[in-house]
Amino acid sequence: MVKNEWGNSIYPLVPGREIVGEVTEIGCKVQKFKVGDRVGVGCMVGSCHFCDNCINNLKNYCPKMTFTYGTKYYDGAVTHRGYSNTMVVDEHFVVSIPENLPLDATAPLLCAGITVYSPLRFYGLDKPGLRVGVVGLGGLGHLAVKFAKAMGTNVTVISTSPSKQKEALENLGADSFLVSRDQDQLQAAIGTLDGIIDTVSAQHPLLPLLGMLKSHGKLVILGIPGKPFELQVFPLIQGRKLIGGSMIGGIKETQEMIDFAAEHNIKTDIEVIAMDYVNTAMDRLLKGDVKYRFVIDIGNALMPSS
Repeated sequence: MVKNEWGNSIYPLVPGREIVGEVTEIGCKVQKFKVGDRVGVGCMVGSCHFCDNCINNLKNYCPKMTFTYGTKYYDGAVTHRGYSNTMVVDEHFVVSIPENLPLDATAPLLCAGITVYSPLRFYGLDKPGLRVGVVGLGGLGHLAVKFAKAMGTNVTVISTSPSKQKEALENLGADSFLVSRDQDQLQAAIGTLDGIIDTVSAQHPLLPLLGMLKSHGKLVILGIPGKPFELQVFPLIQGRKLIGGSMIGGIKETQEMIDFAAEHNIKTDIEVIAMDYVNTAMDRLLKGDVKYRFVIDIGNALMPSS
């Protein structure tokens, strides 16, 4: 968004979503929250409230959904968000943060967390004993491992980097690790997985992933590569396999995810930074030099000096 790589950025741009903090003031019609509550705002701040998606608690798929920053609100103003000391938001797009979750490590759950939690639930990959693959061990991938393990599944991390094996198995608790460039490992994994959560945004082949699925298996794509995928249809037909996608989640499901994280002590692995470090953090992000999310301490960075 900062570099307009998707072609829809509106300048001046004030980024920042996955925002957590405390309620400081409420309007007279607010019913869900009170001053002092620990709360969070994810990727959206508006929708039409009347379409089928909105009625069914899927505001994230509303055609008129308003993103937290960089899109036009109802009144025509452009939304400016998290890189600021306060924000005003419709209570319908706010979630409660339980006391046992630290605010900083909870913030990324409002995007990355719900992005992996929702497809695990929707595609039925949340049943104990199922074998679930996670492609990529980054911001999304490490949370996919944590949520899938908490749901009781057997998790295989699929990565191009052998150096991530120790992290996957010892620190995140995955059951197995597969190097996707190793043909012997790929061959041994054919037909072993009930589903795969693919978190990688770089261009990569889908055919080896489809090969790892059992019959009726599901490949769920969450990353957004810069170029279209090439898809061979025969492997889908032969095993009645599915390729699907998913985008964040509704507010009801996001609250469910946060409560699940609180129950199972799931937190994002983060590095907290000050506001004046953000440009350096952007450069490090492009190099993959973060484990696994930067979180900006806006509250302290923008406090007025005494």
